[in-house]
Amino acid sequence: MHLIRGVPCVIAALVAATLTAPATAADAADGGGGHCARQERVRVPGAALQRNVCLPDLTTTGLAGTPYTDLGDQAGLTASATRTPSGVPGLQVDGYFPDTSRFNATHGWRHDAQFVIRLPDRWNGGLVVTGAPGTRRQYATDKAISDRVLAQGYAYAATDKGNSGADFHRDGKRPGDAVAEWNTRTTELTRAARRVVAQRYGHAPRRTYITGISNGGYLTRWQLENHPELYDGGVDWEGALWTVRGPSLLTSLPVAVARTLGSARDEDLHAVGFARGSEFLWPYHEKTYWGLTQKIYRAEFDPAYDPGCPGPSAGTTPEQILAPCPADATYDYASRPASVHRAVARVALTGRIGRPLITLHGDLDALLPKAADSDVYARMIDRSGRGALHRYYTIQGGTHVDGLYDTYPDRLRPILPCYRSAFDALTGWVERGTPPPADRTVARPADGDLVDACRLRGAAPAPR
Repeated sequence: MHLIRGVPCVIAALVAATLTAPATAADAADGGGGHCARQERVRVPGAALQRNVCLPDLTTTGLAGTPYTDLGDQAGLTASATRTPSGVPGLQVDGYFPDTSRFNATHGWRHDAQFVIRLPDRWNGGLVVTGAPGTRRQYATDKAISDRVLAQGYAYAATDKGNSGADFHRDGKRPGDAVAEWNTRTTELTRAARRVVAQRYGHAPRRTYITGISNGGYLTRWQLENHPELYDGGVDWEGALWTVRGPSLLTSLPVAVARTLGSARDEDLHAVGFARGSEFLWPYHEKTYWGLTQKIYRAEFDPAYDPGCPGPSAGTTPEQILAPCPADATYDYASRPASVHRAVARVALTGRIGRPLITLHGDLDALLPKAADSDVYARMIDRSGRGALHRYYTIQGGTHVDGLYDTYPDRLRPILPCYRSAFDALTGWVERGTPPPADRTVARPADGDLVDACRLRGAAPAPR
């Protein structure tokens, strides 16, 4: 036993898959028998290490300044004025599954496949699962997703996807291994979290939802295509698209890199999907996103293209990490060897979702332009005959990260309020049979609250 600020902390090394005795029905009726009752019974199946801690508030308001969240890893994902709920007591479980990579230094563990599971005292019977966006870690969406779903009574689970950081592509033995692990780790955590919920509350979750931002949105799509038996539905917030023939970021970002280096025009970016009207965002993306994103994902799927860049590491200084590889300005995915396309095929999407899915994408996304991403994915779903399971909302004035609203409040709008409305629409669809609005563009209001309000209804339906 260890003590964390006077609270018992259970460490379970190489936890056996055998579940502990569940709570009784009487205990479950009051949310699990009181504040953190029977926390010693909560064991994460398959975990190599876990730590349980009873907390007075599981939200970022209560966790700020503690080891149980990471505000730095959330930077830029939400607008600064975003209001979030607080005051949700319960049990937090941190730990990791067996893994061989060591990119994630959270808690000083230097061990990947880290997770967080939060179990509120007042449980509504549901579970929400997510994976980290970008190359971030397990606390990245605490403010964007965890706070509100916890306040609604859901249990919550998030994974670092099994690798993180600018050198994530070094994980694994074959091209595509690192991204393929993201899917495996999300499935692993979902199964484990469902059993943890049963231990804590006395029965398995009545509803399980998958959701996420960017790479987390990709995970949402992939899970609903490949493991629909685990979920009741999902919300995809501008998920990344991987297809064998393209498009993907490997077909749009090389042109962006070429423009950064002076060998492409604005019209060339428009031709690969970047929206007219998003040009004011391009200087920021040139410095922060385009070069880095292209080189590390190209290194993941096509390491032979330019072995010297990024080389053994994307860099040790911000300038090195963010710098583009000059060779990427002429990268042509279509002409690359079949082995590269096979690597992408291992993680490619098909559109064959097996559960209800709501997709949101900003029309000013300057990293994953919707014309080369969610527009395409919506058509893939329709061609697969699953269109009745899908709703697609274009958020006028939305871009890839809500933090940019603070810089351009007169031109952008945060997507988070629309995401919250979409999540409520999903649960109404699944649990009450209330159909969400038809596919549409959600207009940016000329005035009013953009940071914390968004109505999905009322705009004209968009053509599919």
